[in-house]
Amino acid sequence: MSVLVWLLIPVAGALVAGVWSMWATRRGTSAGGVADVAGVQGYEAFRAAMERAPADG
Repeated sequence: MSVLVWLLIPVAGALVAGVWSMWATRRGTSAGGVADVAGVQGYEAFRAAMERAPADG
């Protein structure tokens, strides 16, 4: 019986890790999250700035 208890520890840990990873990677845009549109626009502005020639040479 004690073997089953020791086996339950990593199984419970894996379940907790799975739940935590789903919670940590959820897509929240309502409470301070960044919407996809704003993120894409910011990336496009950054990429356009990096593609321009430098001003000093």
